[in-house]
Amino acid sequence: MISDRAIIHPNVKLGKNCIIEDFAIIGVCPQGHDDAVMETIIGDNAVIRSHTVIYAGNKIGNNFQTGNKANIRELNEIGDNVSIGTLSIIEHHVKIGNGVRIHSQAFIPEFTVLEEQCWIGPNAVITNAKYPKSPNVKNELKGANIKKYAIIGANSTLLPGIIVGVHALIGAGSVVTKDVPDNVVVAGNPAKQINKIEYLPYQ
Repeated sequence: MISDRAIIHPNVKLGKNCIIEDFAIIGVCPQGHDDAVMETIIGDNAVIRSHTVIYAGNKIGNNFQTGNKANIRELNEIGDNVSIGTLSIIEHHVKIGNGVRIHSQAFIPEFTVLEEQCWIGPNAVITNAKYPKSPNVKNELKGANIKKYAIIGANSTLLPGIIVGVHALIGAGSVVTKDVPDNVVVAGNPAKQINKIEYLPYQ
């Protein structure tokens, strides 16, 4: 079902059984790009909720869903069974693996990699500019790499280029200033290891 109040641009290819709610906009071309060459592909069974904006050039798998007012910029690669919550922002050139869950009001900047089955809590913020006002900042952006099954707790902040290991857990409200190994729990500001994870139910 596609609402007659949604805007679907000509460069969009939708899979089967998609639901596009009122006032969603899909395939809008970003400034400085040619919409004739920026195809947007969304797989089967998507649920795009009201007022979501998905820019052109995204490649999105099956069973994708958004909350209301999600904003997804151009040229991202998004796998199957991905959920992006209400008011979350995904910038451009982001890679999101299968089964990733991004909760409400998260910020995922350009050049971030979210590997399969990782979990991003509400209001989590990932950064990618080490020196935001430097003259060469646009050429030095580096997003985080969140490995498989990692969990980023609510209201956490990750500094640019951080690697969070497989099955790692970031406690709520943490500020992560250095890489996190596999199978550990970190928390605090700055985040420090407080525990290990011995039981890996998803491995």
